[in-house]
Amino acid sequence: MAEGEHTLAVFIDFENLALGFRGKRDKRFEIRKVLERLVEKGKIIVKKAYADWADYSEYKKPLHEAAIELIEIPKRAMTGKNSADIRLCVDALDLCYSKEHIDSFVIVSGDSDFSPLVSKLKENGKRVIGLGMKESSSNLLVDNCDEFIYYEDLERPLGIPPKIEQDLPEKKKEAFQLLVDSVVALVRENKEVLWSSMVKETMKRKKPSFNESYHGYRTFSDLLEDAEKEGIIQLRTDARSGTYVIIGFGKEQRKDAAEALKESKERKERKIPKPHWRPRPRKPKPKVPASPPDGAEAPSASETEPIV
Repeated sequence: MAEGEHTLAVFIDFENLALGFRGKRDKRFEIRKVLERLVEKGKIIVKKAYADWADYSEYKKPLHEAAIELIEIPKRAMTGKNSADIRLCVDALDLCYSKEHIDSFVIVSGDSDFSPLVSKLKENGKRVIGLGMKESSSNLLVDNCDEFIYYEDLERPLGIPPKIEQDLPEKKKEAFQLLVDSVVALVRENKEVLWSSMVKETMKRKKPSFNESYHGYRTFSDLLEDAEKEGIIQLRTDARSGTYVIIGFGKEQRKDAAEALKESKERKERKIPKPHWRPRPRKPKPKVPASPPDGAEAPSASETEPIV
């Protein structure tokens, strides 16, 4: 595990999420979007979802494909209580005490009943991230978490990343798109310096099978250099370590530079209006002869007259 990398345990109260999607025929819960956002936070070690899966059978296949353990919970009418909440809390606290290497817990729910669980996890030095729908998330839970992510925000891109040219080879386009997504993810996480090693680590978390050699590059640095050549990113070399640092998207910077150049040209071409007033020429003042020093005789009129 990389130094400073967070380890996550994800617990999904699926019934609460289903309530948020009820009545929205054009929207379905997509676990892929949730996991793609969470891998930006760190390495996901545990993934569990709780529900009476007989009512949500259409979601079982995508959840299984995402390697999520489905915990079967009996109907509330049989138990008299929402046992999904209780089971989720028990499993989370058990993991909190038994697995010290897990430092972050993700509660995918908007139910305020999980607020005491969040407080207990924070008491034990764990970071707690909440995720839920805006309409069905309690403010009590939102304010108690260290960070809360709304599901609706997962569909909103951060900024406008550069568009990958269509005439590029398919493998190269795939690598560049993964690179752009990873840079956007790191910017979203407020990373100040985007080291090449950090970017590659994020790319492998997003796609564990990623290997630069498959896309036709000998090293990851070759991939970054080619991406800069194609105008995807902008690089600089760190003076101390000699490694690459990504400083921004290439096309965005070129656009800004072009706009600045255009604006400067417009300022030069802009005509300066002439003033309506004209300054009056000043009359020269007559020269006054200097007074003689004390004891000296003043010059005579003939001495002061000009010689013709």
